[in-house]
Amino acid sequence: MVYRVIGLMSGSSLDGLDIAFAEIHENGGKWSYEILKADCYPYPEEWIGRLKSAISLNALDYQLLHTDYGHYLGQQVNRFIRENGLQYKVALIASHGHTTFHLPARKMTGQLGDGAAIAAETQLPVVSDLRAMDIAFGGQGAPIVPIGEKLLLGNYDYFLNLGGIANVSVNADTYIAFDICPANRVLNMLANEAGKEYDKGGEMASRGNVNTGLLEKLNSLDYYKQHYPKSLANDFGTDVVYPVIKEAALSVPDALRTHVEHIAVQIAKDIAALKNSKQQTGGQRLLATGGGAFNTFLVDLLRNKLSALNIEVVVPDKNLVNYKEALIMALIGVLRWREEYSVIASVTGAARASIGGALWLGQEA
Repeated sequence: MVYRVIGLMSGSSLDGLDIAFAEIHENGGKWSYEILKADCYPYPEEWIGRLKSAISLNALDYQLLHTDYGHYLGQQVNRFIRENGLQYKVALIASHGHTTFHLPARKMTGQLGDGAAIAAETQLPVVSDLRAMDIAFGGQGAPIVPIGEKLLLGNYDYFLNLGGIANVSVNADTYIAFDICPANRVLNMLANEAGKEYDKGGEMASRGNVNTGLLEKLNSLDYYKQHYPKSLANDFGTDVVYPVIKEAALSVPDALRTHVEHIAVQIAKDIAALKNSKQQTGGQRLLATGGGAFNTFLVDLLRNKLSALNIEVVVPDKNLVNYKEALIMALIGVLRWREEYSVIASVTGAARASIGGALWLGQEA
């Protein structure tokens, strides 16, 4: 079977809406893909402000934002289809939405972007609410990308996503994946203080110095003592990590340098523990994707730390770096359409695997 699907992903770093149009093939249980078109539509300032302030809204205004954002997503999909000449070529849309609240301990997660509104705007079938079923079964609802890594990218031992939050997956008999630490979201907040959207290539961080006192405070935060499965909400970075950094009253380069070191330390620590627990030996490969994979200073730090574990860090082509998550959202949409499991319970800690996603039929009968 061949499925032509659009996947939508809005990351916690708020750099924009990732849209990928992919052709996904399934033949005898083996999957392959090709990203045919992809783009990132930066958010206008108005939408950055509305998404940032979402968690402070009252119930009615939050629901109105949920609806408005769904219509916005649908309009952006229509724009993408128009700009790329994809009329009548898209069979399905899968939308992750924009995460606001994430409280798996209370079996609740919230992603803005009403699937019905997307379906109404595009008049195409839409799959949304991709995490809700796993949460209902007692899982963390995150990470959900390992299903795509397993089916589409099985040639690597580890998968590292350097997005707003850094998370890792292990390709083993029993799949393991979890959120490691805040990454780009906090780095971007610090770069904003210097009047920059982000620290391109880690240039500012490379000019800074590590503050050992701050680094010790960051590394001693309680989350890092928890065992997986575990996941992070965006506010851990914005409301916990960022204030700790600000209390140190460092220059922007020093703050960036210290947080980059913190990210690299946490990633290396967790991967070392995973390798030891799985008694893995010999050379292995780690695939690094997400916006942070373009932070050459951070990637070089990781390469130095992981080389001691005999692990090679691979940064793939730009399309996969930028749009891996949007691609996997497209795959999850296909799995929901086929009524097949879309979340790995060993990753999230759920009572069992589940078929995730609400389906909205926007086309005429």
